Amino acid sequence: GFLPLQGHVVRNWKVRWFVLLQDKLLYYKIEGGKKEPSPKGRILLDGCTITCPCLEYENRPLLIKLKTKTNTDYFLECCSREERDSWALDITGAIHAGHPVQVQELHKMKNSFKLLENISLHNIVERMYDSSTGIKLTRNLDQGNRYKETFTGSALVDWLISNSFAVSRFEAVTLASMLMDENFIRPVGVRSTEATRSSDLSEKFLDDSTALYMFAESSKKNTSSKEEVHFNISELSGTIVKQGFLVKQGHKRKNWKVRKFVLRADPAFLHYYDPTKEDNKPVGGFSLRGCLVSALEDNGVPAGVKGNVQGNLFKIITKNDIHYYIQASSKAERVQWIEAIKPLT
Repeated sequence: GFLPLQGHVVRNWKVRWFVLLQDKLLYYKIEGGKKEPSPKGRILLDGCTITCPCLEYENRPLLIKLKTKTNTDYFLECCSREERDSWALDITGAIHAGHPVQVQELHKMKNSFKLLENISLHNIVERMYDSSTGIKLTRNLDQGNRYKETFTGSALVDWLISNSFAVSRFEAVTLASMLMDENFIRPVGVRSTEATRSSDLSEKFLDDSTALYMFAESSKKNTSSKEEVHFNISELSGTIVKQGFLVKQGHKRKNWKVRKFVLRADPAFLHYYDPTKEDNKPVGGFSLRGCLVSALEDNGVPAGVKGNVQGNLFKIITKNDIHYYIQASSKAERVQWIEAIKPLT
């Protein structure tokens, strides 16, 4: 699949197509919407160590770090926590494929539940407040309301694991719920507030990117002023239905570039982002109301499409008759996107 990779010489981010084999991770360039036949590079997994979650970059919370036995660092970025953890699990399995005992130990650790003895919640909160190593506070949206100085459930779980307060995600969720029970943190927004009414632990503190929390003493909701909002709040306030990397044809130069697409409902919008940029602002997007979406045949290049494309194309026509040509990585992925978009049109 597509993942942004940080360069070694020029420390910028380039999107590459990754293929995981038993002993190596290959990555390819995409030119003109088509994967090049030879890999751009390879990461040998023998003796490799993996760090996930990796929080070395403040603005990129969904990183995987691979360190080879020659001490070369590779940083890969994913679209979601679920995608990151799935890649990390598969890569870890490949690294330890020849060592079944280690694989068993990793599975035990993943499902473990053994919090640190004499754990101090005060100490954890104090570390969370640290300006350099603490949890990052950001602005977030929940059903049209904008909250300052908040963090998501998945961000706190990542932080607790990366700071060695917990080993597994289940341990971290337990610890986060304890922090909420003792009134160190509190939920904000509809989804998180409703989850606290459930007795089930996994629902009480949601390990995902839509659950919002803040420090209890700063729990007063702060709605940002109009001057601080650079994008239409209503467009970006919908529930995220689907997200992932796709290849999109440009409107002017007709070249193909990998973009991160985010599909939202209520209101229904499709936004796309440049994954090589440091900020998390969409570079384009449109309302899905009145749109037409359809798959394009793979036998030949359809009218309106430039370049020698790989296939798996689909088209979205807006109610203003703007045509978007988008390429998925497989037929199955194309079907998934079309089926997710159609009900929102």
